[in-house]
Amino acid sequence: MSFGLPLLYLLCHALALALFPDRAELLSFVFLVGAPLLAAGVCLWRCRHSDMALAWLALGLGLLLWAGGMTANMIDSVFLDNAATTPGLSLLLYVLYGVPLIFALASPARETWQVRALDGLVAAVLGGLFFVHTFSFAGADGADAGGEGNLVMMFDVENGFIALFSLARFLASRTPASRGFYRAQSVYAFVYLGVAGYINHVEPQDAGFGSYVDLVIDVPFLLLASLAVYFPKGTTHVPVARGVVTMVRAASPLMLPMSLLVVSALITGRHPRLAIAGFVIATLGYGMRSVVIQLRTMAERDQLDALARVDKVTGLANRRAFDDALQREWNRARRSGEPLSLLMIDIDHFKQLNDAFGHQAGDTRLREVARALADATTRALDVVARYGGEEFAVILPATHARDAQHLAEATRQAIQALQLAAAEGHVTVSIGASAVEHIASDDPSALLAAADAALYDAKRAGRNRVAWRAPGEP
Repeated sequence: MSFGLPLLYLLCHALALALFPDRAELLSFVFLVGAPLLAAGVCLWRCRHSDMALAWLALGLGLLLWAGGMTANMIDSVFLDNAATTPGLSLLLYVLYGVPLIFALASPARETWQVRALDGLVAAVLGGLFFVHTFSFAGADGADAGGEGNLVMMFDVENGFIALFSLARFLASRTPASRGFYRAQSVYAFVYLGVAGYINHVEPQDAGFGSYVDLVIDVPFLLLASLAVYFPKGTTHVPVARGVVTMVRAASPLMLPMSLLVVSALITGRHPRLAIAGFVIATLGYGMRSVVIQLRTMAERDQLDALARVDKVTGLANRRAFDDALQREWNRARRSGEPLSLLMIDIDHFKQLNDAFGHQAGDTRLREVARALADATTRALDVVARYGGEEFAVILPATHARDAQHLAEATRQAIQALQLAAAEGHVTVSIGASAVEHIASDDPSALLAAADAALYDAKRAGRNRVAWRAPGEP
C-alpha cells in the first residue's frame, strides 16, 4: 500500500489553509467534501474489479451520503452564514451514512433474495428511526445544547457497531476478495471511530471549520481510498479457524436487529410508539429471516438426502434407499396382513459385455435395463432399485406369489425383446422371485435371502429365466 496519495492530499489541504487564511473555511470544506467523494469513487470503481461488488457499492453509497452531509454543512456555514451549529440535514446524512454499511455487513451476498429483502426492510426501518431520532433533537438550524449529547451518543453507537462488525467479518473471511474488502473497511472503520470520537468529544462543538484540525477528518477517507486502490492480489484461500467462521456466520443475522433495537431504545423517551414498532420489527424481522433460512436449509437437506438415495448411473433408488424401502414395506405388510413380493434381477454375462464393449457401454446397458424395469412396474408403490453392480431389485407390495412370477416373466421377456447388443447375442436377465403371504417377524432378511437364492437357481439352470423360492425353503 502507498501513502503517497493521502499525504499529498493532506499537504494540499494544509497549504490551502496556510496560504489563504481569509478563505480557510470554504477551502477546508472543499477538501472535506473531496476526501469522502474520492474514497466513494474508488469504492465504486472497485465494484467492477471485485467479487465483493455489492459490498463496495454499499460502502461507496455510505460515503456519498457522508459527503452530502458535509456539503449541506458547507452551504449552511459558508453561504447562509450559520457557522455556530450543524444543520439537521447534515446530521441526518452523517447518521444515514452507516445504514448501507451495516446492511452490507449483516446481509452478505450469498443469502437468497428473500433473506436480503427482509434485511433491506429492517435497514429501511433503521434509517427511518435514525431520521426520527435526529430531528427529535435537531431542527433545520441544528441541534440544541441538550440534544447534542444524544446525537453524539447515537454516532458513537453506530460507529462502534460498524467497526466491530467489520472486524468480525474480516476475521471470518477466507477468500482474497472478501478478506481484502473487510480489511480495508475494518481499518477505515476503526480510524473513523477514533477521529469521530475526537471531534465529537474533545474539540469544542462551536469551533467551526477552517482550522488544521480539519486535516484529521480527511484521514479515514484517504486511508480507505489508498487501501481500495492498492488492493491485495491473490487467489488462494486464507486458512481461518472453523470456529471463528461459524461464530461470525451465526452472529451476523443479529447485526441489523441489534442496531434497530439500540436506536429504538434511544427514541423511547420521545417517541414510545415508534420505539415499540422498532422493537417489534427487529424481533419479527429476525424471526422471519430465521424461518426463511431454516426452510431453505430443510429443502437443501431434503434434496441432499434424496440425492444420497439415488444411483448416479441408472437414476434408480440405490442400495441405501432399497434397504429402507424393504424394511418400510415389510412393516406395513405385517400391520395390514397383505402379501409382499421381491424380485432379484441380474444381467447375464455382464462382465463379458464390459470386457467386449468397455465400461461406458456397460453403463449404457445398465441404464437401458433400468428403464425397462421401471416401465414394467407401473404401480406407484413398487420400488425398483439398483442393488449393486449389474444386479437390480424390485419390491412389490400387496403382490401375491403368482402375480410376482407373472411380472418377473413379463419383465424378462421385455428385456430380451429389446435386443440390446451384448458380448454374445443380446442382453438377457436372470430373475429370482420370492414372496410372503403372512408376516410375523420384524426382519425381512428371510425374504431377501430367498429371492437371492432363487436368482442363483436361475443362473445355475442356464440363465435368461425366472426361478422361485419361498422364504425358508432349502
